[in-house]
Amino acid sequence: MKQADLGLHLSTKRTRKREFLDEMNRVVPWTDLVMLIAPYAPEGKRGRPP
Repeated sequence: MKQADLGLHLSTKRTRKREFLDEMNRVVPWTDLVMLIAPYAPEGKRGRPP
């Protein structure tokens, strides 16, 4: 077995952070929220380029 075959799928522990984020994804209608915020959010086209 190669080391690359192990991948990141070994971690199955459910943390409080992961459970909270999963619950937020179920509860919050993200597309509607983004459509409300988008007109007021900066587009990132202005300012000094890096």
